[in-house]
Amino acid sequence: MKQRFKNCFINLIVPAVIFGSLTGVLTAVIVNLYKLCAKGVIALSERGYQYLRGHLYWVPLVLVALAAIAFFFAFLYRKLPNLRGGGIPTSIGILRGIISFHWLKNLIGIFGLSLTSFLIGVPLGNEGPSVQMGTAIGRGSVFSFAKRHRAWDRYSMTGGACAGFSVATGAPISGIMFAIEEAHQRISPTILIVAATSVMVSYFTTELMGMFLPVDTTLFPKVQPMALSVKDIWIPIVIGIAMGLFAVLFLKYYRWINTLINRKMKKIPHGFKIFFIFLLTFLLGLCSYSFVSTGHDLILTLFDGTVTIYMLLLILLVRATLTLSASSTSITGGMFVPVLALGTVLSAVLGETLERLLGWGQDYYMIILLLGITACIAGMMKMPLTAILFAVEALACYENILYVIVVSAVAYIITEIFGVHSVNESVLKNRVQELNEGRASKVIDTFVTVQKDSFAVGKQIRDIFWPANLFVLSLQHAENRDAEVDEHGGKAIREGDILHVRYSTYDERQTKEELTAIVGEQSYREEEAQII
Repeated sequence: MKQRFKNCFINLIVPAVIFGSLTGVLTAVIVNLYKLCAKGVIALSERGYQYLRGHLYWVPLVLVALAAIAFFFAFLYRKLPNLRGGGIPTSIGILRGIISFHWLKNLIGIFGLSLTSFLIGVPLGNEGPSVQMGTAIGRGSVFSFAKRHRAWDRYSMTGGACAGFSVATGAPISGIMFAIEEAHQRISPTILIVAATSVMVSYFTTELMGMFLPVDTTLFPKVQPMALSVKDIWIPIVIGIAMGLFAVLFLKYYRWINTLINRKMKKIPHGFKIFFIFLLTFLLGLCSYSFVSTGHDLILTLFDGTVTIYMLLLILLVRATLTLSASSTSITGGMFVPVLALGTVLSAVLGETLERLLGWGQDYYMIILLLGITACIAGMMKMPLTAILFAVEALACYENILYVIVVSAVAYIITEIFGVHSVNESVLKNRVQELNEGRASKVIDTFVTVQKDSFAVGKQIRDIFWPANLFVLSLQHAENRDAEVDEHGGKAIREGDILHVRYSTYDERQTKEELTAIVGEQSYREEEAQII
């Protein structure tokens, strides 16, 4: 009993709460300051475009500045590859252990480069960078204050990512679900404790900061959508089908654009590609600011229903192309809100069409927009559970929970039927291929012994974040060398247990360090596995 208490309380709950709390506080402070900076920069960007429309003689100077910034971005991307692209896919890769990074350089770089992108008006958002900065803060919390507990690294980073998502969107429960449904695609007590602690503390810290600073605690203004009746069940079905089909087209369109930019245009220097995106953004921004920027203000405008259908279709095509091109070019920024903006635009088209056909009023139009945003998360990002929670938390759809579930399920099923990957998974796959291009992986087969007071003691195999692509083939208990673990890995690991592991890796040293942090310091013999 005493040993069980030690394993559960001292080796699990205490460090999980400590790391979760520390990460939550730091993430809330930094991400809220980042949001304030982003808000100011975006406002400055919009005023800048308004000024340039009436003073076109400044355009040549702006083009020179854009070229200089583009090649500076390309230079930094060569030195620090993980500053590239969307924050959420990169964070997912880091949390799964398939992408490595330097936390402090990443934190500073993401902060500065994303704000520069917002100033130019690139249609990428600040939610992705918030998640990535939270991930970096999670690693910094362990590496700076508890190097001896490095095995908690990915748990702490998970808490930071969840806290970053929560602070950025004002949806704490959705932030916790993000870790389970998207980041790790599994549930365990350790993940829940760390994620919940980080989110809870970050939420409390944000509320405190709101007493002294103009901090936005919600992503969208509070709305009161009408409550649908049973006879309206066809509405979420239609919206779910439309958003699901759009998600399929959108994801296939992304694959085509990515192939065009990164394969057919491979010989073109990265700096020129970035400059082209900056140039296109600048020209479109001079035409209308609705074509550029994060898309958050566009969503708020659409809530008022003041845009014509023809303009909505043009915005949909232009923003989809520019957002996907910016992501494929790996410009720093997130895709969460820009993708939601696309979903909102399509929902506005549906709402306007149904309003004209059926004579509906503003109440129906608003609920169609909210259901469309929900379906967008479920379909394009393939996070149906997160979509449901987000609709209740951020969109106030608690009186329409049945219809939220229906629209999420329909959109998700449509994307499953066509077998498309989510936006995050598609971006992550391309990032991993890009980072490991030209490198050869090595497959290692070895035995390790669980050392006294190591991280693995008292935990189950399925609850541990093992190094990426590592599989525990068998476990032998110390007091009975013939006792094998059950097929689901349901037995707790004990001191002296022998684990038979096999892993493939591009960085053998890093994988060994991660494994040692889990099972304890030791020397062991390894053999390179023969793959048949």
